[in-house]
Amino acid sequence: MATASKIPNAVYLLALGAFAIGTEGFMISPLLPGLAADFGVSIERAGQLVSVFALAYGISSPVLTAATGNVRRRTLLLASMIVFALSNLLACFAPGFWWLMGARVLLALSAGLFVPGANALAGAVVHPALRGRAIALVNAGITVALALGVPLGAVIGHALGWRMTFAGVAVLSTIAAIGVYVGVPREIGQGIPTATLRERVTVAARPVVLATLLATTLWATGSYTVYTYLSPLATSLTSLHDTQMSLVMLTWGIAAAVGVFLGGSLSDRLGPSRVIVPAVAIMGLAFMSFSLVARLVPPEHALGPVLVALIVWGVCAWAFYPAQQARLIELAGVNVASVVLSLNASFMYIGFSVGAAVGGLTMARSQVGNLGLVGGFLELASVAVTLAILARNARVMAPGTPA
Repeated sequence: MATASKIPNAVYLLALGAFAIGTEGFMISPLLPGLAADFGVSIERAGQLVSVFALAYGISSPVLTAATGNVRRRTLLLASMIVFALSNLLACFAPGFWWLMGARVLLALSAGLFVPGANALAGAVVHPALRGRAIALVNAGITVALALGVPLGAVIGHALGWRMTFAGVAVLSTIAAIGVYVGVPREIGQGIPTATLRERVTVAARPVVLATLLATTLWATGSYTVYTYLSPLATSLTSLHDTQMSLVMLTWGIAAAVGVFLGGSLSDRLGPSRVIVPAVAIMGLAFMSFSLVARLVPPEHALGPVLVALIVWGVCAWAFYPAQQARLIELAGVNVASVVLSLNASFMYIGFSVGAAVGGLTMARSQVGNLGLVGGFLELASVAVTLAILARNARVMAPGTPA
């Protein structure tokens, strides 16, 4: 156990692994046009690479985490990071579309084991006074991936080809695996309890928790309806080319990183609900503005409005996430915080999977400009669910209301 004033080096190494996973998980969107062209498939079909990864992550993570509860933490994290590195190599050298699809499933399974395991370990090996900062540090790896890893992947992909992005993440993952092997003590994390699958289902079955997880799923579905096909959307609305998408991704990533820290700070000061409702509502309007731009603004004048909407989207989307996590802890209780946050991540990735499929269907049956309209309605549906939960809680807490 670390002292109350120091976070052990092992936590920083876990954050490096999270950075590698975040980079791979989010970088696929700007690469879809190149992938589709190389494999001779439609961009909607290429979007299935996002759906399959997210669905595999969302479903497998709680199951595999519960099934491996008795495995030594260091061994589990090291093995999952090695598999993640090898899966990136498989993706890099994939001879066909279905090989790449299989590699993305393996990537999802290993990522779904590493991230919750790293969070649990980070929270267990520090002094209780540092627990929040240690977990935030691991998740900061994903935040930095949003701001730097994803646009860097887009630059590499457009300059050297999409295969080299997977090669780069494979190198990064190998460094993280070596860091875990060398820097994480063998005995660290022994005795950390892991919730069983039944315990997870019991927590999720509470009506108010389940409804809140539904709000997360709708938020994630709307997000990935647009994010998965951001490259064709931005290039169709503006005069940008695919090679310039790295700048768009950098803008979005910086906005997302600002949103994470802003959402956490405002949630502490104002309360989670006062962050969640306006953030998701404004995000929905930002999405709808893409559809308005598609109909009303010529491409040569659309770059400014599109970038403004993109920045608002990034800030509001990721301001929601820490506030929603705090809200779930309030509803479920601190004693099951790790369980409910793991469930929230699973429901988020399931939403990502559905959103990529919805976006692909919208692209196939309609025009690309309608992505914003569909994503916006899904965000407003998430707001409606949250408002219904708040109204229900207000009625329950009203004076004179029977228990």
